[in-house]
Amino acid sequence: MKATVLDMRRNPKKILDAIERNETVTLTNRGKSVARIEPIRNAERPRVEDLDIFGMWADREEMSDPVAYVRSCRNGRVTVP
Repeated sequence: MKATVLDMRRNPKKILDAIERNETVTLTNRGKSVARIEPIRNAERPRVEDLDIFGMWADREEMSDPVAYVRSCRNGRVTVP
């Protein structure tokens, strides 16, 4: 599939659908090919659990209850009596 830079801005869903169908998308700018977008094969995709960022805050005590932690982050910094 060929797509222009304008297509990427106006119809990104169309390009993503083509990638999901395992099509290679050639990106053009003013009629000249500038990039190729290829789908990542399933075997190449890393699992979320294998990424270094997964569980990076698991040992933080204040985040043991995520709901309470987010509530405390949303509280104002100044307490008015």
